[in-house]
Amino acid sequence: MEYDGTQYFGFQIQPNAPTIQGELEAALAKVLGGPVRVVGGGRTDAGVHALGQVISFRAAWRHSPEELGRAMNAHLPADIAVREVAAMPEGFHARFSAVARRYRYTLFVSPVRSPLRERYAWRLAEEPDWESLAQASALVVGEKDFGAFGEAPWGDSTVRCVRQACWSRREDFLLWDVEANAFLRSMVRTLVSTMVWVGTGRMTLEALADLFRQPDRSRVAPPAPASGLCLMEVLYESGACSISE
Repeated sequence: MEYDGTQYFGFQIQPNAPTIQGELEAALAKVLGGPVRVVGGGRTDAGVHALGQVISFRAAWRHSPEELGRAMNAHLPADIAVREVAAMPEGFHARFSAVARRYRYTLFVSPVRSPLRERYAWRLAEEPDWESLAQASALVVGEKDFGAFGEAPWGDSTVRCVRQACWSRREDFLLWDVEANAFLRSMVRTLVSTMVWVGTGRMTLEALADLFRQPDRSRVAPPAPASGLCLMEVLYESGACSISE
Protein backbone atom coordinates (compact mmCIF):
# COMPACT_ATOMS: atom_id res chain seq x y z
CA MET A 1 0.00 0.00 0.00
CA GLU A 2 0.95 3.62 -0.51
CA TYR A 3 -0.60 6.68 1.10
CA ASP A 4 -0.18 10.36 1.80
CA GLY A 5 -0.87 10.61 5.52
CA THR A 6 -1.24 14.39 5.68
CA GLN A 7 -5.00 14.41 6.21
CA TYR A 8 -5.19 11.38 8.50
CA PHE A 9 -4.89 10.77 12.23
CA GLY A 10 -2.57 7.83 11.70
CA PHE A 11 -3.13 4.27 10.53
CA GLN A 12 -5.06 2.85 13.46
CA ILE A 13 -8.82 3.38 13.43
CA GLN A 14 -10.20 6.02 15.80
CA PRO A 15 -13.74 7.18 16.54
CA ASN A 16 -14.74 10.42 14.80
CA ALA A 17 -11.37 10.88 13.06
CA PRO A 18 -10.18 9.97 9.54
CA THR A 19 -7.62 7.15 9.57
CA ILE A 20 -6.00 4.90 6.98
CA GLN A 21 -7.49 1.76 8.55
CA GLY A 22 -10.92 3.38 8.61
CA GLU A 23 -10.79 4.20 4.90
CA LEU A 24 -9.57 0.70 4.04
CA GLU A 25 -12.30 -1.01 6.01
CA ALA A 26 -14.95 1.26 4.52
CA ALA A 27 -13.75 0.41 1.00
CA LEU A 28 -13.68 -3.32 1.76
CA ALA A 29 -17.18 -3.19 3.21
CA LYS A 30 -18.44 -1.80 -0.09
CA VAL A 31 -16.51 -4.35 -2.17
CA LEU A 32 -17.33 -7.41 -0.04
CA GLY A 33 -20.75 -6.43 1.24
CA GLY A 34 -19.89 -6.69 4.93
CA PRO A 35 -17.45 -5.60 7.65
CA VAL A 36 -13.79 -6.66 7.41
CA ARG A 37 -11.08 -5.87 9.95
CA VAL A 38 -7.61 -5.16 8.54
CA VAL A 39 -4.22 -5.33 10.27
CA GLY A 40 -1.30 -3.08 9.36
CA GLY A 41 2.36 -4.05 9.30
CA GLY A 42 3.29 -0.66 10.82
CA ARG A 43 1.11 1.67 12.85
CA THR A 44 2.08 4.99 11.33
CA ASP A 45 1.24 8.08 13.39
CA ALA A 46 -0.82 11.09 12.36
CA GLY A 47 0.59 12.81 9.29
CA VAL A 48 3.09 10.04 8.48
CA HIS A 49 3.21 8.67 4.93
CA ALA A 50 3.80 5.18 3.55
CA LEU A 51 5.25 3.81 0.34
CA GLY A 52 5.44 0.17 1.45
CA GLN A 53 2.77 -0.43 4.09
CA VAL A 54 1.41 -3.98 4.25
CA ILE A 55 -2.05 -4.99 5.46
CA SER A 56 -3.69 -8.36 5.93
CA PHE A 57 -7.30 -9.45 6.29
CA ARG A 58 -9.57 -12.46 5.77
CA ALA A 59 -12.21 -12.25 3.06
CA ALA A 60 -14.33 -14.50 0.87
CA TRP A 61 -13.47 -13.49 -2.70
CA ARG A 62 -14.18 -15.55 -5.82
CA HIS A 63 -12.12 -13.51 -8.27
CA SER A 64 -8.40 -12.85 -8.67
CA PRO A 65 -6.29 -10.86 -6.18
CA GLU A 66 -5.66 -8.28 -8.91
CA GLU A 67 -9.41 -7.72 -9.31
CA LEU A 68 -9.73 -7.25 -5.55
CA GLY A 69 -7.04 -4.58 -5.67
CA ARG A 70 -8.79 -2.75 -8.50
CA ALA A 71 -12.11 -2.94 -6.67
CA MET A 72 -10.58 -1.53 -3.47
CA ASN A 73 -8.90 1.32 -5.33
CA ALA A 74 -12.20 2.24 -6.94
CA HIS A 75 -13.58 2.98 -3.46
CA LEU A 76 -10.49 4.49 -1.80
CA PRO A 77 -9.75 8.23 -1.74
CA ALA A 78 -7.07 9.60 -4.07
CA ASP A 79 -4.42 9.75 -1.32
CA ILE A 80 -4.60 6.00 -0.53
CA ALA A 81 -3.73 3.26 -3.02
CA VAL A 82 -3.42 -0.51 -3.01
CA ARG A 83 -0.32 -1.37 -5.05
CA GLU A 84 -0.43 -5.17 -4.97
CA VAL A 85 -2.68 -7.94 -3.62
CA ALA A 86 -1.77 -11.59 -3.00
CA ALA A 87 -3.33 -14.59 -1.28
CA MET A 88 -1.16 -15.52 1.71
CA PRO A 89 -0.64 -18.81 3.59
CA GLU A 90 -2.75 -19.61 6.61
CA GLY A 91 -1.37 -17.88 9.68
CA PHE A 92 0.15 -14.86 7.93
CA HIS A 93 -0.27 -11.67 9.95
CA ALA A 94 0.87 -8.31 8.58
CA ARG A 95 2.23 -7.17 11.95
CA PHE A 96 3.20 -10.30 13.87
CA SER A 97 4.78 -12.05 10.88
CA ALA A 98 7.01 -9.06 10.15
CA VAL A 99 10.64 -9.20 11.25
CA ALA A 100 11.62 -5.62 10.44
CA ARG A 101 10.40 -2.25 9.18
CA ARG A 102 12.28 0.35 7.18
CA TYR A 103 11.55 4.06 7.45
CA ARG A 104 12.96 7.11 5.68
CA TYR A 105 13.03 10.62 7.11
CA THR A 106 13.56 13.54 4.72
CA LEU A 107 15.12 16.90 5.55
CA PHE A 108 14.85 19.76 3.06
CA VAL A 109 17.62 22.33 3.43
CA SER A 110 16.66 25.79 2.20
CA PRO A 111 16.45 29.32 3.65
CA VAL A 112 13.27 29.83 1.60
CA ARG A 113 9.95 28.07 2.20
CA SER A 114 8.66 25.55 -0.34
CA PRO A 115 5.08 24.39 0.33
CA LEU A 116 5.27 21.43 -2.06
CA ARG A 117 8.59 20.10 -0.77
CA GLU A 118 7.63 20.69 2.86
CA ARG A 119 4.57 18.47 2.46
CA TYR A 120 6.97 15.52 2.56
CA ALA A 121 9.95 16.92 4.43
CA TRP A 122 11.14 18.98 7.39
CA ARG A 123 12.71 22.20 6.18
CA LEU A 124 15.90 23.44 7.81
CA ALA A 125 17.24 26.88 6.95
CA GLU A 126 20.85 25.66 7.25
CA GLU A 127 22.41 22.24 6.80
CA PRO A 128 23.65 20.47 9.95
CA ASP A 129 27.27 19.34 10.05
CA TRP A 130 27.44 16.26 7.83
CA GLU A 131 30.14 14.41 9.77
CA SER A 132 28.28 14.92 13.05
CA LEU A 133 25.08 13.53 11.53
CA ALA A 134 26.94 10.45 10.27
CA GLN A 135 28.57 9.84 13.65
CA ALA A 136 25.26 10.29 15.45
CA SER A 137 23.58 7.80 13.11
CA ALA A 138 26.30 5.23 13.80
CA LEU A 139 25.51 5.44 17.52
CA VAL A 140 21.92 4.40 16.83
CA VAL A 141 22.78 1.01 15.30
CA GLY A 142 22.54 -2.08 17.49
CA GLU A 143 20.32 -3.53 20.20
CA LYS A 144 19.80 -0.70 22.69
CA ASP A 145 17.34 0.89 25.07
CA PHE A 146 15.55 3.60 23.08
CA GLY A 147 13.38 4.67 26.00
CA ALA A 148 14.61 8.27 25.72
CA PHE A 149 13.24 8.50 22.18
CA GLY A 150 9.76 7.00 22.38
CA GLU A 151 7.15 4.95 24.18
CA ALA A 152 6.47 1.23 23.86
CA PRO A 153 3.03 0.56 22.31
CA TRP A 154 1.93 -1.56 25.23
CA GLY A 155 4.13 -0.11 27.99
CA ASP A 156 6.60 -2.99 27.65
CA SER A 157 10.36 -3.05 27.05
CA THR A 158 11.86 -0.09 25.21
CA VAL A 159 14.78 -2.16 23.89
CA ARG A 160 14.86 -2.37 20.10
CA CYS A 161 17.36 -3.64 17.53
CA VAL A 162 18.31 -1.17 14.80
CA ARG A 163 19.88 -3.20 12.01
CA GLN A 164 21.12 -0.31 9.91
CA ALA A 165 20.87 3.46 9.76
CA CYS A 166 22.56 5.95 7.45
CA TRP A 167 22.30 9.45 6.02
CA SER A 168 22.48 10.21 2.31
CA ARG A 169 22.27 13.37 0.25
CA ARG A 170 20.08 14.06 -2.79
CA GLU A 171 20.36 17.63 -4.08
CA ASP A 172 18.73 19.84 -1.39
CA PHE A 173 17.49 16.85 0.60
CA LEU A 174 19.11 14.86 3.40
CA LEU A 175 17.64 11.37 3.79
CA TRP A 176 17.89 9.16 6.86
CA ASP A 177 17.09 5.49 6.24
CA VAL A 178 16.67 3.28 9.28
CA GLU A 179 15.71 -0.37 9.63
CA ALA A 180 14.79 -2.06 12.91
CA ASN A 181 12.92 -5.09 14.16
CA ALA A 182 10.33 -2.72 15.68
CA PHE A 183 9.97 0.92 16.64
CA LEU A 184 8.66 2.84 19.62
CA ARG A 185 6.05 5.55 19.19
CA SER A 186 7.75 8.72 17.84
CA MET A 187 11.13 6.95 17.93
CA VAL A 188 12.29 7.81 14.40
CA ARG A 189 11.16 11.43 14.54
CA THR A 190 12.77 12.00 17.94
CA LEU A 191 16.02 10.38 16.84
CA VAL A 192 16.09 12.63 13.77
CA SER A 193 15.46 15.84 15.71
CA THR A 194 18.05 14.88 18.32
CA MET A 195 20.62 14.10 15.62
CA VAL A 196 19.90 17.54 14.16
CA TRP A 197 20.71 18.94 17.61
CA VAL A 198 24.05 17.13 17.38
CA GLY A 199 24.63 18.42 13.86
CA THR A 200 23.95 22.01 14.91
CA GLY A 201 26.06 21.89 18.07
CA ARG A 202 23.19 21.89 20.54
CA MET A 203 24.09 18.39 21.80
CA THR A 204 27.38 16.49 21.88
CA LEU A 205 27.91 12.97 20.59
CA GLU A 206 28.84 11.94 24.12
CA ALA A 207 25.50 13.22 25.43
CA LEU A 208 23.66 11.28 22.72
CA ALA A 209 25.54 8.09 23.56
CA ASP A 210 24.70 8.56 27.24
CA LEU A 211 20.97 8.58 26.43
CA PHE A 212 21.19 4.88 25.50
CA ARG A 213 22.83 4.08 28.83
CA GLN A 214 20.55 6.31 30.90
CA PRO A 215 17.32 7.02 29.00
CA ASP A 216 15.84 10.41 29.86
CA ARG A 217 13.10 11.86 27.64
CA SER A 218 13.58 15.33 29.11
CA ARG A 219 17.03 15.53 27.47
CA VAL A 220 16.03 14.83 23.85
CA ALA A 221 14.67 17.14 21.17
CA PRO A 222 10.93 17.35 20.44
CA PRO A 223 9.90 14.96 17.64
CA ALA A 224 10.60 16.16 14.11
CA PRO A 225 7.50 16.97 12.02
CA ALA A 226 5.48 13.96 10.87
CA SER A 227 5.49 15.24 7.28
CA GLY A 228 9.08 14.08 6.74
CA LEU A 229 8.52 10.45 7.77
CA CYS A 230 7.61 7.62 5.40
CA LEU A 231 7.24 3.87 6.00
CA MET A 232 9.22 2.46 3.10
CA GLU A 233 9.01 -1.30 3.61
CA VAL A 234 7.80 -4.06 5.93
CA LEU A 235 10.13 -7.07 5.86
CA TYR A 236 9.12 -10.70 6.37
CA GLU A 237 12.42 -12.54 5.90
CA SER A 238 14.32 -14.08 8.81
CA GLY A 239 16.76 -11.84 10.66
CA ALA A 240 19.04 -11.71 13.66
CA CYS A 241 16.72 -9.57 15.82
CA SER A 242 13.38 -10.95 16.84
CA ILE A 243 11.97 -8.60 19.49
CA SER A 244 8.32 -8.01 18.61
CA GLU A 245 6.23 -4.88 18.97
